[in-house]
Amino acid sequence: MAGAERVRVGVIGLGIGKNHAKRFAENPRAELVALADLNPALLTEWGDTLKVDPARRHASGEELIAAGGLDAVCVATPNKFHAPLTEAALEAGLHVVCEKPMAMTVAEARSMRDAARTAGRNLMINFSFRFSDMSFALKQQVDAGTIGPIYFGRTVWHRRRGIPKFGGWFGNRELSGGGPLIDLGVHRMDLALWLMGHPQPVNVCGATYDVIGRRLASEQDKHFSVEDLACGIIRFANGAALLVEASWAVHNQHPEEMITQLYGERGGLVQRNLEGTYKFEAELYTEEGGNFFTKRLDKALKPAPASMDEFIASILEDRPPLATADDGVRVQQIINALYESAATGREVRIEP
Repeated sequence: MAGAERVRVGVIGLGIGKNHAKRFAENPRAELVALADLNPALLTEWGDTLKVDPARRHASGEELIAAGGLDAVCVATPNKFHAPLTEAALEAGLHVVCEKPMAMTVAEARSMRDAARTAGRNLMINFSFRFSDMSFALKQQVDAGTIGPIYFGRTVWHRRRGIPKFGGWFGNRELSGGGPLIDLGVHRMDLALWLMGHPQPVNVCGATYDVIGRRLASEQDKHFSVEDLACGIIRFANGAALLVEASWAVHNQHPEEMITQLYGERGGLVQRNLEGTYKFEAELYTEEGGNFFTKRLDKALKPAPASMDEFIASILEDRPPLATADDGVRVQQIINALYESAATGREVRIEP
């Protein structure tokens, strides 16, 4: 769309999607044209709030796509519908930004990627934890060689209690594909892989547990068919390894614990949240002239784009987005292999 002034966007799904719709509405390079959601009350509320024409408020994503008049869509539905809606939009000639996780299976993820290539359209995955000033500052340091080739890391997101919409689609494997690994772990995993330069995963070993979630579901008569905690180790073709941990319910100190630690030949880095909040700090650890130094990031002077703004910019500038379908496929491979390893009790190999 080089030369175009604005991108006409529709948003499918007004759970997390309402935040994306707000971002599009605020972006001078975008025009929020249409919304879709199965919940009429949500559709009315956010249609009115964001001043979307009532004729462009649709009961389904399929209806929104078929109505035309768009350049791009945001797919923010339960995970089960990511692949079919994304492929339908691409086949209609639209660019797509899809919420994480990319899909339910590796086959779906690859099919989505291939559909984008065939259509000649952008497919971006919303790995939003990359898109912060702090994350971009850390990436700059890694790319400059400050910590050297990374050979080991640990990336974590634990909640003391935080099963989203307990009894709803998040805890239903048929709709979600999994629990906190595919919901929370995907964010910290992508951040680590991005900082590491996207090494090729070769095998994984994982474990999952549903101890607390299963008990709570029994006590409250709720449906819960996924894990409440997952962990694993990923090995890469370059010899590096990464530990992954994610939970919705664990006996932990803070309500939220998020940390990504990476260790290289010349130094290490950490990004972690503070006292269970969504405020973060970042530090680098180096050895220079025979001395150990700790360097804290006080302020990132170069702002990072918001993920939805990056999606719009990539379309108007006729370039790939910063979070690509290939990135999504790689993360999907790891997630599904970790679930397979947990189910079988065996290490699982990942084919390129």
